[in-house]
Amino acid sequence: MQPASERLPAVPASMAGLLDEVGRAFERQLSSDMPSVNTLCRHVERYRGKMLRPMMVFMCGQAFGDVGRSHVIVAATCEMIHMATLVHDDVLDEAEVRRRGHTVNHLRGNEVAVMLGDYLISNAFHLCSQAGDPALNLRLGEVTNTLCEGELVQLSHRDDLSLDEPTYFEIVRRKTAVLIGACCELGAMLSGAPRPAVDALRRFGEGLGVAFQIQDDLLDLEGREEVVGKSLGRDLEKGKLTLPLIIHLARPDGQARERAIAAIRARDGAALIAELSREGSLAAARRRAEDLVARARAELSHVPVGPERDALDAAALAVVHRDF
Repeated sequence: MQPASERLPAVPASMAGLLDEVGRAFERQLSSDMPSVNTLCRHVERYRGKMLRPMMVFMCGQAFGDVGRSHVIVAATCEMIHMATLVHDDVLDEAEVRRRGHTVNHLRGNEVAVMLGDYLISNAFHLCSQAGDPALNLRLGEVTNTLCEGELVQLSHRDDLSLDEPTYFEIVRRKTAVLIGACCELGAMLSGAPRPAVDALRRFGEGLGVAFQIQDDLLDLEGREEVVGKSLGRDLEKGKLTLPLIIHLARPDGQARERAIAAIRARDGAALIAELSREGSLAAARRRAEDLVARARAELSHVPVGPERDALDAAALAVVHRDF
């Protein structure tokens, strides 16, 4: 199998330089006079991974003009918020592996991980304030509130076998997609894009974010940990109903439903995957993700023709063809 990294769009040299600036902004912001804090921050910087959110800030900005210091600050802020959610998610899921290394909660316990996630959030907004535009803080504060709402609603539906698709999509929109949408929106806005284009790119980012989460749901069920690079099977273990399961449980075949419910209650991943595969529920969820990506790509008609638009289009296609 071709490595996943080779199937993603290549990062242009100009983008690589901007991503390096994000890395330096991270290091400056998270530098502490306490060695134990620095050790934790250096460990969690490995979570930056794909840097999808900063790339969206820069690509959407470059589509409408130059990018500058404010773009770098927003990109670093958004990635820091995202990293905080990963640290907290690992606590909630009792995950042991992230980016092919041990999670903070596995190494140091939940108390340290929770406080580190909080530290990342507080530093993100301290960094954002350096842009000198209160509107950015207000917008990203609103987004962060929405992320937390999504997680709280998801927690309230654990082991809820009656969870329906509208509720699932609203949870995913809030807990994952709004941050990617904000990256696209703010990147374009900071470069002076017209309001219709800014709104279209927010919709583009949110559509990508929902599709991204569906693909994560699928990888959690049928991925390989050595490829995905994080603990898998946590959704089933923690009683989270994801889209393939919701589609399957809504099917009219009562026997198929009962077999799936038995596998869910037994936390039997192998039996559940076999059932979902036999009835086409995994494929149906993948088609939903592909449909979302197609609708998101249609929003790019608001973006000027050029290499930046092509890069956004390629990034959208990569979302549902990744295995990590």
